[in-house]
Amino acid sequence: MIEETDKKIISQVQKDLPVDPRPFAVMAEKIGIPEEEFIERVRRLKDKGVIRRFGATLRHQEAGFKANAMIAWKAPESTVSEMGKTLARFREVSHCYHRAPKGDWPYNLYTMVHGASRHECREIAERMSAATDLTEYAVLFSEKEFKKTSMEYFI
Repeated sequence: MIEETDKKIISQVQKDLPVDPRPFAVMAEKIGIPEEEFIERVRRLKDKGVIRRFGATLRHQEAGFKANAMIAWKAPESTVSEMGKTLARFREVSHCYHRAPKGDWPYNLYTMVHGASRHECREIAERMSAATDLTEYAVLFSEKEFKKTSMEYFI
């Protein structure tokens, strides 16, 4: 069970960080606890796996990346973990997932890449293929962005 104070902390860290030299102090003040306690509780929630990750969300189009593609890979199940780690190390990759193939769709490893153009995304896929010897893949380009928010808990 999650304590009420921890729920309040989660409600703060799931939002954008305040633009302040001490953003955690600002959030801690909002819920009425000291900054040190706030930070320690975030650490504890992370260590327990309640908070899986803590990171920035890049608005890729505003950052100059005009094309993004999901690359679906057909990787041998025996090496999918190793292949995923190799692909995730590419600086152009923002997400890397393993999923079970479904029906006629043979792909089981997915990477999201961002580039200045579709041509650049295809070149990234070729470099990734060469680095892993994975030759069966599909490059799926985003056509429209419908949502750029994270799930919110304990609002």
